[in-house]
Amino acid sequence: MLSRRCVLHTFNFVRYSRHAVSSNKLYNFQPLLENNSRTCTATHNRQYSLQSSVESLARTQTGLFKTLSESTPVEYVQKFLLTFHDTTGLPWWATIVCTTILLRTSVTLPLAAYQYYILAKIENLKGEMSLIVEELKKETNMAVKMYHWDEKTARGTYNRSLRKQWNNLIVRENCHPFKASLLLWFQIPMWVSLSVAIRNLVYMLPNADLDAKLTFTELTVGGFGFIPNLIEVDASFILPVSFGIINLAIIELQLLSKTNSPTKIQKFLTNVFRGFSIFMIPIAASVPSCLVLYWTTSSAYGLVQNMLLLSPPVRRFFRIPKTDSELQNPYQHIVNGVKTRFSINK
Repeated sequence: MLSRRCVLHTFNFVRYSRHAVSSNKLYNFQPLLENNSRTCTATHNRQYSLQSSVESLARTQTGLFKTLSESTPVEYVQKFLLTFHDTTGLPWWATIVCTTILLRTSVTLPLAAYQYYILAKIENLKGEMSLIVEELKKETNMAVKMYHWDEKTARGTYNRSLRKQWNNLIVRENCHPFKASLLLWFQIPMWVSLSVAIRNLVYMLPNADLDAKLTFTELTVGGFGFIPNLIEVDASFILPVSFGIINLAIIELQLLSKTNSPTKIQKFLTNVFRGFSIFMIPIAASVPSCLVLYWTTSSAYGLVQNMLLLSPPVRRFFRIPKTDSELQNPYQHIVNGVKTRFSINK
């Protein structure tokens, strides 16, 4: 593979040669990359309405898309991708895979472990809280007899005392439930930023300068196997289908790793996420393969991450407290759950 500097010199030679030849007006020289070369991304056979709509939406550079494309986080992520690619000399498919693994290992894995840490602490507090609840009930009943409280006064005082005691436990253990949501506050923006940054590379945004055109050219030959051109969609459907299957596997893993029966709300949300995972398959089949490669790699990492954090030794490594709901043999529990589900379906 040519270095970026070599490609730069080659591109400059072609540009100046084009100018010299065209000045003689003897040839109708077509440049290798015109300013509108972004239209080349649709050079595939699967032209259908959904793909055209998704591609048109992906090209949009107005409103929210323009704001995201030119935002500071996306700019930094885009520069990081380019720097990582130039420094390592890896092809673009490997650059996308390696940066995804690197960012998820350094950002989302520690936050996921911290989420489990907070949730475990909260679960362990519930045992202590149950004793406090019994004590508060006794004290409330005594107060009703001594001070002749009516039901409204007794219930209000009891609820206020209950909230105060719970808050005291939360402060003591430093495990506010909001801290368990930190993973989402980092993972979702990172996913969006990386997706938009890769989109910028594909469509030479926000500025179609020489470097952007060179990156575009590198992406056209930076794939592997069934996706040699990362600008085009995955005609084999391997990545889109894998993306959907992995997301469904994550949902089922979360469901099978629980010891308690899911509530109605949990069942509803599970079905919503299942439907969304299936809905994303045709979307993934309509965008450039480099984008789907990132999505699939990120989801695969998430599946492995969730499986690892079920293991008691891994949980102890991350100092996640032991709880009553923790599975001693989580993987066997999941296998048994799968067998039970299939036997019921039969």
